[in-house]
Amino acid sequence: MIKSVLAAVAAAPLFAGAAFAGPYVNVEANSGFRGSNYQGTSTDLHVGYEGPIGESASYYVQAGATIVSPDGAATDTVPSGKAGVGVALTDALGAYGEVSFVGSGDRNVDRGYGTKVGLKYSF
Repeated sequence: MIKSVLAAVAAAPLFAGAAFAGPYVNVEANSGFRGSNYQGTSTDLHVGYEGPIGESASYYVQAGATIVSPDGAATDTVPSGKAGVGVALTDALGAYGEVSFVGSGDRNVDRGYGTKVGLKYSF
């Protein structure tokens, strides 16, 4: 559950009006629930870079650490990162995609990966 929550990131920066290229810092907390049962929170502490791809697309890459705090279990800090692109298809419609990873402090546990694709229609 926590790994799938980590893959969720807002796509709004991909469709900002002005093209901006440069570094940024992203701090993001994602909490997971199963029904009303709290599962835990993962907090990303990332440094990234974003920029335009031509006139109608943009990209971003970011990496750093994620503090994984499961409910009732020990907190762990693991490597993580994500990269994405956004493309304006029309003035009102855009498409976006993202890939992400979250490491594990346990060498016996595989690294988690996530993907996201979508469309955003602005009224």
